[in-house]
Formats: sequence, structure tokens, C-alpha cells
Amino acid sequence: MTDFARFARDSKQRLHSSAFQLCRDWHLAQDLTQTTLTKLFLSWDRAADTENLSAYAQKVLFRTYLDHRRRRSSTEATPGELREPVYTMDADLRVTMMGALRQLPARDRAIVVLRYFADHSVEEVAAELDVPITVVKSQTRRSLIKLKHMLLCERPTLFAA
Repeated sequence: MTDFARFARDSKQRLHSSAFQLCRDWHLAQDLTQTTLTKLFLSWDRAADTENLSAYAQKVLFRTYLDHRRRRSSTEATPGELREPVYTMDADLRVTMMGALRQLPARDRAIVVLRYFADHSVEEVAAELDVPITVVKSQTRRSLIKLKHMLLCERPTLFAA
């Protein structure tokens, strides 16, 4: 058995215990221990020449832990389950909106539908309609103003809580 394999077998439990005390997460402690042993293996020639190999391994473990904490991903949490909010729209309101959209010129209607109903970016809309980005931006602004004026009488219905 090589010197490194013997050292790894003998010190793995102690390193894992130290890692757990640092991070208080059993699985992360396993990762930190494995990373520490990997780093030691890669620099074994230099590490084997140290006076106190256990202390050297603990120092590598501590620095590995600090590197992990510095990474942004170490503080990120993933939510359990993402749920889309349920939007309800009154059928009369939908008919009113569709009627107002029909009154817009074809290209303006296409821009509004692609931007706000299909959730495309300005660049994607420009590419799909083969128009400059500035046209998409200006036509979107003008179309929204037109829709606002068309739907002004429906304002209480549109913004009812």
C-alpha cells in the first residue's frame, strides 16, 4: 500500500469529523473531505515532506472550506417546488382585450402579442418580424398608448381588485 493510501485510510474519519464541525452538514463534510484528500494526493510529494502531515491536512481542509464559503453558490438555496401563480381573467375582460388588439394594425398587434403574450425579448421580436430593434421599441410604446386609450372606458373593470 502506498504512503498516500495509508494516510488517507487512517485520517479520513478525523478529516470528516473536522469538516462536519466546520460546516454542520454531513454531505458537505463528505465533499470537503474528498476535496481535501484530492488536493493532498495531487501535491503528495510536497505534503509528505512536511513535519506534521495531519496538521497540514487540517490546514488544507480549512482552506477548502473557506474556498467553498466564498463561492456564491454555497449560499444559494433551491426552493422545493415552484408554482406558477394562477391568473384568472373574466371572460368579458378577455373579449374586450382581444377586441382592442384587433383594432391595432397587423404589425403592431404582432409586436404586442409577441412581447407580452408570448414573452419574447425585443431582440427576438425584431428577428422574427425582420425589423430593426428601434422599430419594435417605438411601435410597442405607441401600441400600448393606443390600447390604453381604447380601454380607458374599461379601466374600472381592468384594474378591479
